Amino acid sequence: MSLEGFKDLLPEITDVNAPYWEGLNAGEVRLQTCGSCSARQHPSESFCYACGSTDIAWKPSTGEGEIYSFIEVHQLYNAAFKDHLPYVVAIVQLDDGPRILGAMLGLDGEPEIGARVKPAIKQVDDERAVLTFELA
Repeated sequence: MSLEGFKDLLPEITDVNAPYWEGLNAGEVRLQTCGSCSARQHPSESFCYACGSTDIAWKPSTGEGEIYSFIEVHQLYNAAFKDHLPYVVAIVQLDDGPRILGAMLGLDGEPEIGARVKPAIKQVDDERAVLTFELA
């Protein structure tokens, strides 16, 4: 299954989010971690959502967690997903961080609230990768 069409859906890389995208391209999930209160956050920002500190560092995450909520998509809303129907969009509560949104493509089984998931980083092209999840 090609992810070629996903490239047009990806956000612009900025100074604030570049380490996240660089991590995915290297096969690693990275999250911002506050040096003041140790909170981990996503999406990236120039300050800590919890305490407002600007002492932010990027640290690796396992990317593992459990499904907090999900929807199963059967309708084609964007041509990039035409080869992936049906697919799941899940909110995953990471074991070592915040809740994060991700697609679950080509599932072998039915997702359930509380089901364990692991990251499945997929290359879109030579320069970009995306975080998806699969059942653990």
